[in-house]
Amino acid sequence: MIYAVWLPLLVPLLAAPLARRGAESLPPRAAAWALTCLALVLALSSTAALALLALDGALRLPFVAALGHLSPNLLGDGSPAMAPAAVLAAVALVGLGGLVLHRTRRHVRELRVVHGQLDGQASAGDLTVRQDECPDAYALPGRPGRIVVTTGMLRALSAPEREVLFAHERAHLAGRHHVFLAAAEFAAALHPALRGLRVPLSYALERWADECAARVTGDRALTARAVGRAALAVSASGPRPRPRLSLTATAGPVPRRVTALLAPAPTVARAHHLLPRALAALLLACVALSATAALEAATDLHAGIEIAQGEGGGHGFAEADGD
Repeated sequence: MIYAVWLPLLVPLLAAPLARRGAESLPPRAAAWALTCLALVLALSSTAALALLALDGALRLPFVAALGHLSPNLLGDGSPAMAPAAVLAAVALVGLGGLVLHRTRRHVRELRVVHGQLDGQASAGDLTVRQDECPDAYALPGRPGRIVVTTGMLRALSAPEREVLFAHERAHLAGRHHVFLAAAEFAAALHPALRGLRVPLSYALERWADECAARVTGDRALTARAVGRAALAVSASGPRPRPRLSLTATAGPVPRRVTALLAPAPTVARAHHLLPRALAALLLACVALSATAALEAATDLHAGIEIAQGEGGGHGFAEADGD
């Protein structure tokens, strides 16, 4: 187990840079799904590896072995690095659990505060207008989800551009894009190397909403102009505080998004070029390697526990005699 258990901890160091490069070659929706699924699988695999390391070390403690009716001698001598690795893994698990809990509570608190502040504001359906001269607009997740726009933003855009902005934010709510962001935050908390996936994921989600708005309005040039003008209006007045799980049309590299909107609509055919296919194969290999290594380590530990409990002792001695 000592060899297989390290792979899920090391694979994200290679997979994250590959994923950032590969996401650029995919259509926005596919990129968002690929980045999120990759981050979750790698994060859960690395956490499972830490748990297995900590458990293997704990089972070698006399009082823990007694509770499980184990014979520590039958667990094997293990590597000299097993004891410190188990201690570090246990400390890391406690720290990561606390970090995940802290971020979850922070996100929930931020959403509750903003929803409370919006009570009593002018609203029509899912649209809430906030009295504020500073231009701003974002999709606020929750029950119900809302599109929050300030009076300053409404003045900065023409009527057709406002419709683009609303379509963009509605796409965020309809696609539940905040769930993708929450998953990326969760994964980044569990493995530091996965923090690098948050920026490309955020960009993919904004591009996804851009394409939805372009389809709704039927005018890619108008969509590009609305995104650009909204971003300029926000940059002129400075960024406004908003919940971390909210999404806004003015986020990310806006010039790059505008350029993409002025180009032909992305098609699935782009994903069949040689480089994207090679990167996809490498990423799938990384995911398979990480998940398989975690499973193999768990299987090895389970077999060792059975032997230490005497369930597999006879078979193990028989094989030793045969040798």
